[in-house]
Formats: sequence, C-alpha cells, structure tokens
Amino acid sequence: MIIGTAGHVDHGKTALVRALTGVDTDRLKEEKARGISIDLGFAYMPAPDGSVIGFVDVPGHERFIHNMLAGASGIDCALLVVAADDGIMPQTVEHLSILDLLGVERGLVVLTKVDLTPSAERAQTVAEITRLLARTSLAGAPIIEVSAIRGDGLEELRGRLFAIARAVAPQAMGGRFRLAVDRSFTLAGAGTIVTGTVLSGMVTVGDRVAVSPSGLEARVRSIHAQNRPAERGCSGERCALNLVGDGVTKERIARGDVVLDPGLHAPTDRIDVRLRVLPTEQKPIGQWLPTRFHHGAAECGARIVLLSDTPLAPGTEGWVQLVLDRPVAAASGDRFVLRDTSAQRTIGGGRLVDLRAPTRKRRTQERLSKLEAMAQVDPAHSLADLVGGLSGFVDLSGFARDRALTAVEVETIADRLGLVRFVAHGAAFGLSAEGWAAFRRALNAKLASFHAENPDLQGIARERLRLAFELRLPAPVFLAALQTLAALGKIALDGAWVRLAEHQARLAAEHEALWVRIRPLLGGKERFRPPRVRDVAGLLRIPEANVRRVLKLASRLGLVDEIAHDHFFLRRTVAEIVGIMQGLAPESPDGQFTAAQLRDRLDNGRKVAIQILEFFDRHGVTLRRGDLRRINRHRLDLFGPPERVAAGGAALQHDGRETSPVGRPDFKSGKGREPVLGGFDPHSLPPPQRKAR
Repeated sequence: MIIGTAGHVDHGKTALVRALTGVDTDRLKEEKARGISIDLGFAYMPAPDGSVIGFVDVPGHERFIHNMLAGASGIDCALLVVAADDGIMPQTVEHLSILDLLGVERGLVVLTKVDLTPSAERAQTVAEITRLLARTSLAGAPIIEVSAIRGDGLEELRGRLFAIARAVAPQAMGGRFRLAVDRSFTLAGAGTIVTGTVLSGMVTVGDRVAVSPSGLEARVRSIHAQNRPAERGCSGERCALNLVGDGVTKERIARGDVVLDPGLHAPTDRIDVRLRVLPTEQKPIGQWLPTRFHHGAAECGARIVLLSDTPLAPGTEGWVQLVLDRPVAAASGDRFVLRDTSAQRTIGGGRLVDLRAPTRKRRTQERLSKLEAMAQVDPAHSLADLVGGLSGFVDLSGFARDRALTAVEVETIADRLGLVRFVAHGAAFGLSAEGWAAFRRALNAKLASFHAENPDLQGIARERLRLAFELRLPAPVFLAALQTLAALGKIALDGAWVRLAEHQARLAAEHEALWVRIRPLLGGKERFRPPRVRDVAGLLRIPEANVRRVLKLASRLGLVDEIAHDHFFLRRTVAEIVGIMQGLAPESPDGQFTAAQLRDRLDNGRKVAIQILEFFDRHGVTLRRGDLRRINRHRLDLFGPPERVAAGGAALQHDGRETSPVGRPDFKSGKGREPVLGGFDPHSLPPPQRKAR
C-alpha cells in the first residue's frame, strides 16, 4: 500500500513520517536549511504480515502544490495532517480538494501537535474538520490525535494503517505496464534510475519498455519494489527501475514521463474530459481559458474548450476538451487536476475520457453520446455502449491501448459481447452481431440493385459503395469487412471493384456478337500492332462508333486496354508486354532499356512502341529518365503476369488488392461511365503533357 501525506505547511507531515518510519524524508540541503519540504520525500514501513507500506511525503507550501500533485497521484490512502494549534488552513482545504478530485477514498485525519493545544481547542478543530470532510470523498474518515515528539497516538495510528493495508485488496495484475516517473537520477555502478508508482500491469527484469512521450526505448536491468530488490514490479507498488539502452540518461527522462509497455506509446495533446469545477471558483469557466494541467507527475499548460453552449458555473461539471501545450502519456479513466496559470488556486479536475479527441464536430449530439459511453469506468459496459451507438463499430486495438488493457482482456470482453471482429492495417475492429447482420443485408441489397442497373459492369467502385452506406465505416474498416465476406464467399473483390459472388459481368447480346468478331483481329501474330478502331471498322464494314463502343465496354470488363486513343490491346497482350520488359531489364547493367529495344523485341514500329511505353509510364509500371526506362517492381501486378490471364482473354479474379484503374469508371467515386484516354474517367487528372521531341 502507498500512503500520501497532505496538509498545510509546517503542520508536521515530515515529522509524522519520521516518527512512523524512522526516515527523514527531507533529503535536500535547502529543505534542511529552511525546515520545510520542497520536493517529494519517500519512506517505508514494514507491516506485521511481511508486506511493506510506502509513504510519499509531499510539500505543504502553496508554492510547491505542483510537487504535491506529483506525489498524490497513485496513492492508496491519504494522511490529512492538521496541526491542532493552527486548525484548518488554506493548503489544508486545497490539499483536501485535490484528494477529492483524484478520487482518494481511503484516508485518516491526523491531528498533530496535540501536546501544544488545550483539549477544548482540539475538540473545536475536530468539529471543523468533520464538517470540512463531509463534502468530500474522505467523509467520515477517523481523526487520530498524535504528538510526534512525545509519541502520543502513534501506536493507534500504526494499527489503523495496518488495518487499512489488510483491507486493501491486492491490485489486479491485469492491464499493461505503466509507471509514472517522479524522480530520475544516476547511481554509481548502475546507471540511470527512475522511480515512481506503477499505475497498471507488471514489469519484470529484462522487459523492453518505452519512455513516453519522448518514445525513448530502454530495457529494465533491475528492479526495487517497495524499497526491496525484486524480479518484478506490480500495480500499486512504488518501484525503482534501472534502465539501460541507447541514449538512456537521467537528462532524457524527466518527472512527468511514463515508463510503459511499448505498445502503449501514443502520446496525446487533445483530450475530452468530464470537468468538475470547485465551488470555491469566483466565476464560471469560459471558452479557451488558460490553465495548468496536472496528470500523474506531469504538468503542462492547457486551454479549455467548452463542449456546451454555456460556461461551467462553480460547483458544476460538464464536458470540455483540453488542448495541451505539449503531448503527455495518459490512459482513459486517469484522474487530472486543473490549476490557474499563476499557481495560486485549484480550479477543478475529473477523469480523462477520450485521448483522441476530434478538432471538428466535437459538440454534436452523436459525439456527446459517444463520450457518455466512453466515460463508463467498466470497460465491458463502455464497449457495449460504443458498439450499440450510432458509430456501430469500435476500434478494439485503440480501445485496448487507451485503457492500457491487454489483448487477452479485450478479446475476453469482445467474446462476452459477441462482437464480430476483423483486422485492418494491423488493428482489430469489432461490430455488434446486430450491426454486422444489418451491414450484410444492406450490402447485398445495394450490390443486387447495382448489378440489375449495370449488368455490363464488373462491380461497383469500393469507395462509392462505402459512401452509399448510412453506417459510414472508415475506409480501412470497410475494406476489412469486405475481405471478411469475400473469404466467406459471399462477395468477390476485383481490385477496387466489389460484386456479388455469383455476378458475372457480360456484354449485351448485340455487343457480345460484335466482340466475338473483333477479338480475333486484336490477337494472334499481330497482337503487338493491332488495328485501330478505324481499321477494325473498315475490315468488318461497320460504323466506327459501334466498334468504339464495344471496345470501351470490353475495357470496363478488363478484356482490353486503350494504349492510345482508339488503339486497343488485349489485356493478355499487355500482360505479355510487361513480361517482355522484365526480360529486357537484366540485359543492361543498370536495368534500363530504350524504346528501340522494346520495338525490336515486339517487332512493331517506333511510334507504337513509344505509345506503349507512355501508357506504362502513366500507370507507374515504367519509370522514365530521358530516353531510358526501368521497371517499377512495386507496380508489376497492375496488369498481372501473362499466366494470370485466361486463354479466352478474360482476366482472372484478383485477391482484393488495389489494381490498375485502366478500363474502369471513376475508381475513387464510381461516378462516370465513359473512360477517356488511358482508361481514366473524366473526373481524373489528365495524363502529364509530353514534351516535344
């Protein structure tokens, strides 16, 4: 158990800790000279059951409240110290308010210097303290009269502390490791040491950790837990970690940093919170009010953005967004405190709710409903409300990271809620069973309707389909959902096109009949120099417009590619040319080749070879430098190798990866129907202008 002292300056906090533990927590030269605590002090007391109770002694002077806040975070029990001869003083009230805002519910009030105060005066002070506690989380806390000099009441106090320690349930080992750093120093023969309270999880010797928000990587060489050498440090313990690694020095790690599981390193500077304003404030909280933000041992500037139409009055609470001066490492549910910029008073505090707060649409009813769901302390209840809300889905990986939960813990909750899960870009997402069923019904209906209206198209553009849904999933999540259904055989993904599994794009009967006549003219020995639209029309004695229309439709189906205006090549021929260019590259030491080399290999004219290369340049298959080209290996799958093309000229199915936009309608929005030169639709950027030769 960790106990934190609180109270006004010179009320005997340090003397009380020394009387209980035998340790003088005033370790600084200036502290001893001035006789007051300036920074945090630490001491330990063994308990009868073999455990160790840790003490964090905090300064009481108003100038050092920021140090008091650094020590008060993460304590299990508070010792509110009040001098009997002084009674309740300004820092007594402020420290008590801070303990209340931090949610400290276990505590004792110690009335010190009773040997200097008459009994009647002590009784009056006790009555005042009882009235003061009544409005806080420490309401009803026992009040023990103590004299640190004579030893009066110390045994009773120890007994009370041991009883609380026995009653405090051991903190769960669940969650991922986080330690709030309050000290960083160098120890001769060991190196860099950081100390602090373990907020969640567990760390063992040899673990890899990160220091956030800087992202510095380190390894744990050794551990002291509750002032004893240990192989591991657990949640609720004060630990000293010996860290080693490239760049790990005491100067690189400061008070306010958090040593944590590397997977939790995701600092934030914009947080939505539930703010409670203290009744002692003189006026309401207005928009963009500058404050000092205290979280754990960290402190930085922050501005308040109200998420309601009216200012927050003293004694009330509401939703606000905090815009921080610098990023901090935090977890959803952590407590925070706000003080004024002059460090003279505490304004309020509360819980952190959403660490990834938006900059736009932050005051909508949908957004506020989501915040209410996220504010639930129980992660299972919060997750259930999130997937049942308007968003309909939840980022499980982000949810686990921001709450410092392990993957197993989130999986257990997701199983209990019956969520349907899929992975996108390495992150797990979940939908409720009802939401998943509704999504599938809507998807089937939209695809069936599209196929009925466009039987000659392979499918609908993925982005156009996503935007047609009322439930607007992010693009990576939407793709992951489609890939899940494709794996089940419910739909098929052809590049960026989506279709029902049973749908096969077909030309209309009259177009199919004409395509059967045109296709042989584009293949065979003349496949590398096929006739143009005008020539095909002359050979078949039909209007040019009819030939052009059929070839445009065939381009949509992926049967042909328009290399240049009115010059169509079979898709399998295009894939064959890609293979030929791959064969040319090794013939040159630098992997480059010329148009003349391709012309000779294809046995066609220079003009056609140039047109072919410019087509590939536009699509990134070749990279041009002057008159030389080289293959871009990252784009070789745009047209597929020759073996991926069926003998009849129809392209084989793709695996759902992005493929060439050639021959498709608008591959971003799905708008438009008539591709232009190079297969791009009228809404796309035109091909780059060619320089005159």
